[in-house]
Amino acid sequence: MASVLIAPHDRVFVLTGAGISAESGLPTFRAEDGLWAGYRVEDVCTPDAWRRNPAEVWAFYSARRKAGLKAEPNAAHIALAELEACLGDRFFLCTQNVDDLHERAGSVRLVHMHGELAKSRCERECGRAPIEDRTVYRNLAEVGRCACGGRLRPHIVFFGEVPLEMERIQDEIAQATLMVVVGTSGSVYPAASFVHWARQGGARTVYVGPEPPLNASAFTQVVVGKAGEMLPGLFQVE
Repeated sequence: MASVLIAPHDRVFVLTGAGISAESGLPTFRAEDGLWAGYRVEDVCTPDAWRRNPAEVWAFYSARRKAGLKAEPNAAHIALAELEACLGDRFFLCTQNVDDLHERAGSVRLVHMHGELAKSRCERECGRAPIEDRTVYRNLAEVGRCACGGRLRPHIVFFGEVPLEMERIQDEIAQATLMVVVGTSGSVYPAASFVHWARQGGARTVYVGPEPPLNASAFTQVVVGKAGEMLPGLFQVE
């Protein structure tokens, strides 16, 4: 396997998807026996679902929180945290995942474009910042309310809502000379467009995952294999 050279002038943008967390035991959305099996997206992950039945939405995300507590960072998460430690401000991580495995592995310079499972925010979007919240709620009556009176909802980007931190993400991609994409299918937008934006800016692009993504043709290098096996030792930092 050819190593990926990172020169002193390089700025690295990393995008991770469900595949990296799957190696820690958190099933992906598209897995046949995955986490979402038995649930319709329309019932648990849309603004309409929240308005119709917040109790079912909270039951679903409470179950996800419970599963997340059992998961541990794997070798891929640790390898990315170690790369960040080497590169400092020249490293930026954007994850599509809502778990906190990157943080628990030691990553600091990152954003969660689809929200964070361990946080809640006001349903009224009143402007108050999301709060840390790891509670596994047994029923809707246990869910607290914001200071404004609105019910707390999961700090998750529902289908149909705009991903978070897009302005910062676009700025980081524009500065990147190397983009590394790990464990994504290449079918979820806007994340699937990131590699194209990076290529337009002249960046090298590397994909790491168990199978080539749908947008494989946009990458200058495709590394096929489990991220936990491929990422450690992949980078050669000058």
